[in-house]
Amino acid sequence: MNKLSIILPAKNEAPALATLLPRLRSAQPEAEIVVVDDGSTDDTRALCLKHGVQCLSSPYSMGNGAAIKRGARVATGDILIFMDGDGQHDPADIERLVEKLGQGYDMAVGARDWGSQAGVGRGLANTLYNWLASRMTGHVVADLTSGFRAVRAERFREFLYLLPNGFSYPTTSTMAFFRSAYPVAYVDIKAAQRIGKSHIKPLRDGLRFLLIIFKIATLYSPLKLFVPASVIFFLLGCANYAWTFVREGRLTNMSTLMWSAAVIVFLIGLVSEQITALTYRRDA
Repeated sequence: MNKLSIILPAKNEAPALATLLPRLRSAQPEAEIVVVDDGSTDDTRALCLKHGVQCLSSPYSMGNGAAIKRGARVATGDILIFMDGDGQHDPADIERLVEKLGQGYDMAVGARDWGSQAGVGRGLANTLYNWLASRMTGHVVADLTSGFRAVRAERFREFLYLLPNGFSYPTTSTMAFFRSAYPVAYVDIKAAQRIGKSHIKPLRDGLRFLLIIFKIATLYSPLKLFVPASVIFFLLGCANYAWTFVREGRLTNMSTLMWSAAVIVFLIGLVSEQITALTYRRDA
C-alpha cells in the first residue's frame, strides 16, 4: 500500500491550521503530515508540536514554491499530497485524488468551479490560463493554478529544479508533466473561503501572473508562441511594403525591419525549442 505524505506550505496560517490539522489526521490517520513554515511570525510551530505534526521552519519567507520544494525533499511517502494551509481544501477530497493515481495517472489535480474562485478577477485570469494551456498541450486543462494535487513522488522530484520559489509552482509542474508525457487527471472540487487574509497582492502578483502566460508556452513548446509572432511581423512587413509601393513606388526601411524581426523571432523560437527539449531530456 502506498504511503501518503501531505505537504502544507504555510505563512502565518495558524488560525486555519488549528482547524485543518485535526481534520487531516482524522481523514488520513496513517499519512505523514509536513507543515512547511515559510517564515511565519505567529504560533504555527507551537501548533504543529501540539498536534504531533512535523514542521519545517524557515528564518524568513522564501516563497510558496520554495516551501513546496522543501516539503517534497523531506517527505517519505510514495505519493505526495499538496494542499494550501489556509483551510480552502477539504481533506475528504484527498481520497478521490489518490484514486485517480490508482487508475494509472501520475498527477491528479483538484479543479475548482467558478464559485470557488477568489473573486471575479482571479476567476477570469484562471479561465484564460486554462484556455491557453489547453491550446498549447492539446489536453483539457481544467485548473492550471490549483494548489491541491496528488502526485507520484518520484515523478514530481524530477522537476524540482524547474519549480520557481513564488506562486507559480502549480503551472510549472503541470506543464512539465504534460511535456514529459506523464498523464494528468482532474477531479472536481469545491474550495471553501480561506481563513485569514490572502498573501497574494493584486498589483504586485498580477504582473507576475501575466508572465505565467509566457511561461506556459516556453515550458511546453516555444515555437507555438514564437511562430505566430514571427508570422505577424512578416505580414506587417508585407502590408507596409504594399502600402508604400502603391504610394511611393519604393521599399522602405520599415518593411525591411519587420521582415528582419520575423526572421529573428523565428530563430529565437527555434533555439528555445531546442533548449526546452534538452531541459526535459532524461538519460536512459
